[in-house]
Amino acid sequence: MTRSVWLASTAAATLWLGMALPGMAQDMTGATIEARQDPERPGVLIYDPAFFADTRPRTALDMIQRLPGFALAGGSSGTRGLAGTAGNVLIDGRHPSTKSEGLANLLGRISADSVERVELIRGGAPGIDMQGRSVVANVVLKNTVTVERVLGFDAYVYEDGYIGPIVQAEYSRRAGDNQIEGAISGTVDRTGATNQGRRQRFDPSGTLIQDAEIDSWDRFRNVRASGALQRPQGGGLLRLNAVISWFNNDQEQDIFIRGGAGDDDFSEQGFKELSGEVGARWVRPLGPETELELTGLQRLDSSVVESGFVRTGRTGLFTSDSTSGETIARGVVRYRRDDRWSYEGGAEVAYNFLDTDSAYEENGVPVALPGASVLVEELRSEVSGQATWRPAPNLTIEAGLRVEVSEIRQSGDTDSAKSFVYPKPRLLVTWTPYPNHQFRFRAERKVSQLDFGDFAASAEVDLGQVEAGNADLEPYKSNPIEVVYERRFWDEGVFSARLTHNRYEDYIDVIPLVGGFEALGNVGDASQTEFEVQVTLPTDRLGIPGGRLQARAVTRETEITDPLTGETRRFSGDDGFGCGFAFNQDLDGGRWAWGVDHGCDLDGGTGYRVRELRFNESEPYFGAYVQWKPSRDLSIRLDVSNLTDAEERRRRDIYAGPRDTAPLSLRETYSQTRGSFLFLQIRKTL
Repeated sequence: MTRSVWLASTAAATLWLGMALPGMAQDMTGATIEARQDPERPGVLIYDPAFFADTRPRTALDMIQRLPGFALAGGSSGTRGLAGTAGNVLIDGRHPSTKSEGLANLLGRISADSVERVELIRGGAPGIDMQGRSVVANVVLKNTVTVERVLGFDAYVYEDGYIGPIVQAEYSRRAGDNQIEGAISGTVDRTGATNQGRRQRFDPSGTLIQDAEIDSWDRFRNVRASGALQRPQGGGLLRLNAVISWFNNDQEQDIFIRGGAGDDDFSEQGFKELSGEVGARWVRPLGPETELELTGLQRLDSSVVESGFVRTGRTGLFTSDSTSGETIARGVVRYRRDDRWSYEGGAEVAYNFLDTDSAYEENGVPVALPGASVLVEELRSEVSGQATWRPAPNLTIEAGLRVEVSEIRQSGDTDSAKSFVYPKPRLLVTWTPYPNHQFRFRAERKVSQLDFGDFAASAEVDLGQVEAGNADLEPYKSNPIEVVYERRFWDEGVFSARLTHNRYEDYIDVIPLVGGFEALGNVGDASQTEFEVQVTLPTDRLGIPGGRLQARAVTRETEITDPLTGETRRFSGDDGFGCGFAFNQDLDGGRWAWGVDHGCDLDGGTGYRVRELRFNESEPYFGAYVQWKPSRDLSIRLDVSNLTDAEERRRRDIYAGPRDTAPLSLRETYSQTRGSFLFLQIRKTL
């Protein structure tokens, strides 16, 4: 009850801050934001380097993280193709030509001294590829020579004395259009899968029948190298990039019975992956108002999984060997007629494949799995057109249409082929009726991409379960309608409220298969309504100089028909409510900084399986940091994470058969903690 009241109070306080303080700010000071309004693009705010001076930013990433009311989104590297997969930050007006390199890594290699300005583009602007987002940032680089060499050392330090080191080196040289950059890093660390806890089992009447301790361990190792080269070529600008990565992760779990029936059991899993990417982008003007952009990309990935378990009277071994790849070619022509009109047209072709062989055996006896040997291939093409119109200085309209044509073929255990044609219209309207007040409206039709891994079998080794693949999947379609109100105040203050309603067709959830297995499948129509408020509050005028408070609260309603019971329920994993806040303060002209963050999300949602229900809950998260920049070429930061040693709790209601007809057989509860830990980060520019 206390938590419910606390959560409700947090949401109410966030709403009050958003609605009340903007008015107070105007009444008290009449101040305007420090950002400059672009006179030719009313939806664009310009932040000069002086805006960030008090924080002593070292990189473009530091500057992006300081933008009022903006949160970095790295894009979707797992989504096939290029259209709609980029993040929300552009560099010199263009999205990065790589998918394997995260935006944070790319921005972290650009020194703050190389940045001419940062633009915040709200609601679109002529000539800017928003890729369906309502807000993006654009880092504009100086046309000067800058060279940077950076050595970094990071280390995670855990309560049991384990230290996970990360070493990295970066180099970059920029001289206008001529650029070269590279980075290499090595990591040996562990994740939240290393923890200790307790598992209890109860019979249907609630009587404790088993009490056990859980000791889980994991370790991962990663070596990664990347580079990029940009030069004028063929009357245009050519950029080449490449990434190669090796990753290994080992996990073990021991369960020791301390009371009740049963014996100890053990499970382990090993995962190895080698991946690489090469890409190229060439941009050439076709006239004073027109440009051509061509992009090509090739990715390859090879992975091996081996997992097994040993428990009373039963052993299991699952193995999987997979190879996947992606080949993309994309061309776009952009035409900016004037400050009011711009047009864009493009086409993209992509070939993707996943070739996987899996095997499973229990007690040494092979068990046939649906989707054990699978080759999935997709040939997909897309044509698109888009227009941006500014009929009035305070109104921008962006309308576009993409048409996707794809064919997915599966061979191996099952031979099948499906073809799809999906039109995907989009409309984005931005209205700024008064300075610092903006409304954004978005409506579009989106089509998901099928995860090729869902066609193949997989394993949950810690639970001793194997999931089948499903060859009869179709992409789900969604129709989001979104309205956003944004209010800027007090120089760096931002309040926003967002309401989104989404209708889904052919939604994907867990379904039963013949043979007693379960897999992901299409379950029909569904809906989701979400309301979110966010506020960024500078505290200088409240007597706390250099401070900034950020808070958010979101509530969500989802509805779907359960494929087993026929009853209406929430989506699997839908938590329904979330909130959090963070405070940071810059001191001594940015030489020192400190901050705290608190995540008050508690309910992790319910997972609906064929023979069980899974409930997840976690205690609130709390962390803090302090940062010291003794000079422009050295920064040291120390984070203290999970200060309260938050407990993760799970519950499994396991049924004797399908849960719509069979009785409850067993109830398991898990409680696990990983302890507090430190993160030390040292950056030295040479």
